[in-house]
Amino acid sequence: MKLSRATIALYVGLVFVCGGVVGFFANRLYAAGYRFFAPTTASAAQNPPTPAEFRKWLVGQYQKRLSLSDDQVQKLNVILDETQRQVNAIHAEMDPQLDAVRQNQITRMNLMLSPDQQSDYEKMREERLKRQQQQKQQRRTSRPGGRGF
Repeated sequence: MKLSRATIALYVGLVFVCGGVVGFFANRLYAAGYRFFAPTTASAAQNPPTPAEFRKWLVGQYQKRLSLSDDQVQKLNVILDETQRQVNAIHAEMDPQLDAVRQNQITRMNLMLSPDQQSDYEKMREERLKRQQQQKQQRRTSRPGGRGF
């Protein structure tokens, strides 16, 4: 079967139009997904905002998206300050209690273990504490706002 030039041109044109439509929708899908799953830049990860910068950004977001008046912005700042004080008070109250529970566990573990096991247990604890401190430092540098946000 021999196709005419017009039929061949129609098929080529149809393939071209289909490619354009698929490309358009693929671009829209990619752009929508990119907004939600945009990778963080290396500089943003290495230089996270300070708590003051994050606070300024947060208040700006609320002000812009909620169309807050100046009076509402002042009230928002009071709310954020009070919330931060409450979170800090809870941490100050909980930390000694948690430390006492941890110390009780350490004492009981040492009573249960032989002297050789106690030295290995102490090494394990030190390694775990170093890991926890590194993770805590990493969370603080990668999370804006600091403790309580």
